[in-house]
Amino acid sequence: MEWLGIEPWSPSLPKGKQATKGQKQILQENAETLKFYRNMIIGSNSIYLFTNCLLRSTFPTGELVLFILAAAVFIGSYQFMSYMAKPTYGQSGALVDGGVDLNLEAGIAEHVKDLVILTSACQVLSLASLYVWLLWLLGPARGFYLLWKNLLAPWIFQPAPENQNEEKKQRKMERRLAHARH
Repeated sequence: MEWLGIEPWSPSLPKGKQATKGQKQILQENAETLKFYRNMIIGSNSIYLFTNCLLRSTFPTGELVLFILAAAVFIGSYQFMSYMAKPTYGQSGALVDGGVDLNLEAGIAEHVKDLVILTSACQVLSLASLYVWLLWLLGPARGFYLLWKNLLAPWIFQPAPENQNEEKKQRKMERRLAHARH
């Protein structure tokens, strides 16, 4: 494989400490991420509106309602990501904080980006069939799954706290039994 210029896969983890990103790098990557998702939103809306408005004679009410809901999800998601990525500058104009890193794994921004991708896919694929909008229910289903896994299930199924009084009584009873045997 090496003769093809491809390095063999190695399951070992990288050694040493993982490099951290600087604030300027976070600011730059956040700007690129916001630009990418802005273009995705504009592209899917453009395709959807072009197809429905120009190629069809009517725009059914149900599809209009779904378009408005999708637009609300897009606007809310984009504004939320923009707010998270908002940088902070000092009095001298120097960058103090580049904002929350939108590209962190397992962060809230990851879930918001997934929602934008799901909504874009549903919007464009719904041009073939309106039943594709049912895939949009995957968003709340995933949200409930994460809520269950991270909050509800651990809270419901946590073991009952051990009563310290019961432990003291048990030890006292064991001492009495041991003392009575001697």
